[in-house]
This record gives sequence, structure tokens and C-alpha cells, in this order.
Amino acid sequence: SDKIEDELEMTTVCHRPEGLEQLEAQTNFTKRELQVLYRGFKNECPSGVVNEETFKQIYAQFFPHGDASMYAHYLFNAFDTAQNGSVKFEDFVMALSILLRGTIHEKLRWTFNLYDINKDGYINKEEMMDIVKAIYDMMGKYTYPVLKEDAPRQHVEVFFQKMDKNKDGVVTLDEFIESCQEDDNIMRSLQLFENVM
Repeated sequence: SDKIEDELEMTTVCHRPEGLEQLEAQTNFTKRELQVLYRGFKNECPSGVVNEETFKQIYAQFFPHGDASMYAHYLFNAFDTAQNGSVKFEDFVMALSILLRGTIHEKLRWTFNLYDINKDGYINKEEMMDIVKAIYDMMGKYTYPVLKEDAPRQHVEVFFQKMDKNKDGVVTLDEFIESCQEDDNIMRSLQLFENVM
């Protein structure tokens, strides 16, 4: 009866996810976990899709001391793989699967995509600056009371120099992955990103 109840539950949604079996095959979650995630998702988003506004509201609750709207905007774009302004349950679960249970390589590729704001396959210094600044804004003044105003810029200068191996002013996916894997500080910052999720 559990199965029938689930099926019934799913038919009442405007957007109905593809079969959970298919998602189970595509992600690192069990069917049971997917059911739990789906219930939570539907609770927050009865229509079955999340738009950017909802995303920002959800994030604002987690970071009451800062302004999470910019970070939520970039994160939403990374989740919105079809770039159509909405995130379906499938998109959400695929991303979550990578971020929580993916290999280092998969996590880094996903993070690269987050930083590559204009999706041209490269990260430039402005893009990195925008994301880092958004993270600082979100964490708020209480988390980093000692930071100077120009801290994000210094942070980015150091990171970018390390990452841009051939000094051509942009960071490729390969450069990004290589730099992250050989630098503990960068890896720790990326772990911080997992906590932000």
C-alpha cells in the first residue's frame, strides 16, 4: 500500500518526477532516501518546481545574519541545468547526489560550473570575485568580524594566481581540478562550501 500511496501522492503534483527507479540508477541515493527527499521537496514546493525566489527564501532562513540572495542566485543557476528558470526535483537530487556523495572529481566539476557564471567553460577573475563576495555576504558580518572590506579581493587574488597555471587570465576545468587537489587550503574552502549547501 506504501507504493500505491506514493504513486497517488505523485499524481497530485503539477510536475511529476520521472520514476524513482530511474533516479535511483542515476544518483547515489537509495529509493527510500529519494522518497524522503521527495516528500521534503514537495513540502517546500507543492508545485514540484522551485523558482529562484523560493530558492532565495529557503537560503535566507539558513543565513539570518547575512544576505544570501546573491549566493542563492548563483547556486540556483548551477542547479538549473536546463537554464529555464526552474529547478525540478530531478535537478535538485542530481546536484545533491554529487555534492553529498560524489567523487572529489565530480564535486570539483560541479563547483567549477558554479563559478563559471556565464557558462563559457572558463572561470575569469571577475566570476571568482562575484562568487567569493556572495559567500562573504551570506556568511555575514558576525561570522567574519575581523575581515577587512578588501578581504574577498585578496582571497581571490591568491586563489586565482595559484589556479591559473599558464597565466592566460582564465582558469580551465583541468587547471581548477589540478589546483584544488594539490592545495589543502582550497580543498578546505570547498569543504566549507559543502556546509553552505
